[in-house]
Amino acid sequence: MYHYSGSVAHQSSGSAAAVLEPAAAPDQNAMVFQRCNWCGTAMYHRLLCPVCQGSDLRTERSEGVGTVRHSTVVHRNTPAARNVSMIEMAEGFVVRGRVMGPPIGIHSGDRVRLSTAKDPVRGEPVFQLLDEPYRAWT
Repeated sequence: MYHYSGSVAHQSSGSAAAVLEPAAAPDQNAMVFQRCNWCGTAMYHRLLCPVCQGSDLRTERSEGVGTVRHSTVVHRNTPAARNVSMIEMAEGFVVRGRVMGPPIGIHSGDRVRLSTAKDPVRGEPVFQLLDEPYRAWT
């Protein structure tokens, strides 16, 4: 078990350790991600780069705009049905979150914007639809 010692100097705020520090995200509605300094790969909450296995990561703030890549409706451990979606953000990383709205109305390709970076109940990002997509009656 690691114990913090007051004599040990902190790493810089752009390092991978900043992911775990609350000071890395001063705004609660901002989503932060990491970018590898070696290969430029963007990732969400990682300690090592999935491409080059580098640990030299810097923390950046996301604009909060993305596209739904996959969405599914979950009925377990919840009083009502909810959706779980994989969102590809404009910066190039993928994050799992929830899109507000009727679970059956969320489809792949829908554009979304970050509403809350951390849901107080489940701790996952919450998104809202940017455009009301036109869907013909089927």
